[in-house]
Amino acid sequence: MTEFRIEKDSMGEIKVPADALYKAQTQRAVDNFPVSDLRMPRLMIRALGLVKRSAAVVNKDLGLLDAALADAIVAAADEVIAGQWDAQFVVDIFQTGSGTSTNMNTNEVLATRASKIGGIAVHPNDHVNMGQSSNDVFPTAIHVAAYLAAAETLIPGLKHLKGALEKKAGEVAHITKTGRTHLMDAMPLTLGQELGGWAFQVGQGIERVEATLPRVALLPQGGTAVGSGINAHPEFGARVAKELSKQTGLPFAESPNHFAAQAALDGPTELSGQLKVTATALMKISNDMRWMNSGPIAGLGEIALPSLQPGSSIMPGKVNPVICESMMMVAAQVIGNDLSVAIGNERGNFQLNVMMPMMAYNLVQSLTIMGNACVMLADKAVAGFTVNEDRIASLIGKNPILVTTLNPVIGYEKAAKIAKTAYAEGRALIDVALELTDLSREELEKLLDPKQMTEGGIMS
Repeated sequence: MTEFRIEKDSMGEIKVPADALYKAQTQRAVDNFPVSDLRMPRLMIRALGLVKRSAAVVNKDLGLLDAALADAIVAAADEVIAGQWDAQFVVDIFQTGSGTSTNMNTNEVLATRASKIGGIAVHPNDHVNMGQSSNDVFPTAIHVAAYLAAAETLIPGLKHLKGALEKKAGEVAHITKTGRTHLMDAMPLTLGQELGGWAFQVGQGIERVEATLPRVALLPQGGTAVGSGINAHPEFGARVAKELSKQTGLPFAESPNHFAAQAALDGPTELSGQLKVTATALMKISNDMRWMNSGPIAGLGEIALPSLQPGSSIMPGKVNPVICESMMMVAAQVIGNDLSVAIGNERGNFQLNVMMPMMAYNLVQSLTIMGNACVMLADKAVAGFTVNEDRIASLIGKNPILVTTLNPVIGYEKAAKIAKTAYAEGRALIDVALELTDLSREELEKLLDPKQMTEGGIMS
């Protein structure tokens, strides 16, 4: 049976597990919000530890917090930052909208550890939370966690995928294939051009994220309860941002307007929107690869993705495009997360947003899973797929749409007649064109050369 101890807060006594580092306010939140199995992600716990560490350093430097107390809090915060006490962060995501419960969970864990480390009594509110409010700590942690996730996971993942696509595009640049619009045969292009388009989309995603990060870097810390900075030193916000930059190497700065920074999370919401756009690109790329891999007999069969696992429990030998499917699910999750983040940001009633824990969870998840999935797609799909060149050549040779290059020479109507006749009779396009035009075989071979068509312009 679980053993308990009695803790007290302003509302009275409450039972807390005997071995818990947290205290009464955390336990009340656990009891009040038995909603899901979702807890704060590792990056948010790390970010909260970084914020509390920075606050202790700044309060010490300002002469507001005794050095022994500050040093003990810093040591405890280092343990939280390192992930030593993640299991002690027990509050459900679906809690008070300000994140107060998680802020107090952090304060209580740090106070317990700091008291033990320093051999002195450290108070969760008076010492760990000095100069702070949940209303500026929690959104600051969101900004910090989001920037960390973008810098450490998402952007490296996107860059890795872009590089893999560019490398593969160079390897297959010589292969001419049938283009498709409306899922119907269209003018040819090279496989390198197709993959180059994908790489460009990924590159645009990197640019979008990087363009948003300067606004994510503006921190709410220092606004305390409503943005006015009550109970905080006038230099506290700027100094905490500087200390966070020192710890992380990231360009954090104090928000120039604390009222806006606490009433809404526009920067993180903008970042989520950029992730949504990038997710649609990754969905398209992955789905194109699935189509190109389809078959091996009855589909397009242009490429063969690496065989990674059996694809069916009933059909022996079947292999599925599992990596592309995984990426598509990640993209769908990110798109759904963005809607939740957008709805959450709408709920910045007057001086405080009240849906921040949910927004934090969804944004950090989107940044993390997208970055990880990009590496997966690059290494397990893009890098290893092979090209069925004979299949591609046979398909492009039968494409009646190649007649498009005859338009400037014989006109649209006659070109259409040639295409329809060739398709209906199952004949080679060039043979029908020889019958229905005055052009020589040499002229037609030049005009109907698929490779030349990939270079654009008017054929001469």
